[in-house]
Amino acid sequence: MVYLFESKVPDSKSVFFALKYIYGIGAVNSLSICRKLGFSVNLKIKDLSKEQINQLVSFIESLNLELTDDLKKSKLLNKKRLISIKSYRGLRKNQGLPVRGQRTHTNAQTSRKIR
Repeated sequence: MVYLFESKVPDSKSVFFALKYIYGIGAVNSLSICRKLGFSVNLKIKDLSKEQINQLVSFIESLNLELTDDLKKSKLLNKKRLISIKSYRGLRKNQGLPVRGQRTHTNAQTSRKIR
């Protein structure tokens, strides 16, 4: 196991799929990182050298992406802000109901459960 940005990254996975284990990096970012660093999509994490791992970490840091704890914290603060200003979205989030205009009469059974 390799730890990158406070996330466990499995050794047996390819670089493309392993980067998606980091909270905040999806398929698009992972593919662009692999292409810019010249890594093959099939290259496994266990086959990377220490220099390549350092290069990967420094490149991701240079992208100025919000990752792991920072991203979770900003999402939580956004939810709290919506609730505190009593917007419609905030009220629906607080009640555990669908936020984006979905139907609740026959659908959304899981989001309508009493919490």
